[in-house]
Amino acid sequence: MDKKTIAVDFDGTIVTNAYPDIGKPLLFAFETLKKLQNEGHTLILWTYRSGLKLEEAVAFCKKNGITFYAVNKSYPEEEMSPNISRKINADVFIDDRNIGGMMGWGEIYHTLTIKNDPSIKATLKKKKRKKGFLSRMEDMFKDQNNTDA
Repeated sequence: MDKKTIAVDFDGTIVTNAYPDIGKPLLFAFETLKKLQNEGHTLILWTYRSGLKLEEAVAFCKKNGITFYAVNKSYPEEEMSPNISRKINADVFIDDRNIGGMMGWGEIYHTLTIKNDPSIKATLKKKKRKKGFLSRMEDMFKDQNNTDA
């Protein structure tokens, strides 16, 4: 599985949107982020928050078991200046303002890992699906025709 750099928004994505306060954690948000981090993915917090409100969000995440590789930058040592784009260098962005809205965290995990893991894809392709009644009948008649010839 490819290890990805994942930029994650805070308000409305990890927690319910209660800005400038901190909302309640979304179902499976922290569990999913921990699992992704344990699997070797790099997590970056990418949020509108700044100053004290940003520090509160970072502390809240840390209290819930997530320490980000970087916060509002592509890497910890990055110095922001007018010459550097504010956009984070990440493979994936998880944000409640995506077109189509926010997926559930289970679906996010599935999309990032299971759907993109070639070994799992191969296993899923090998599994035979149960045939419906009409398909079984068709096979039965094919077999009968082959034995009659």
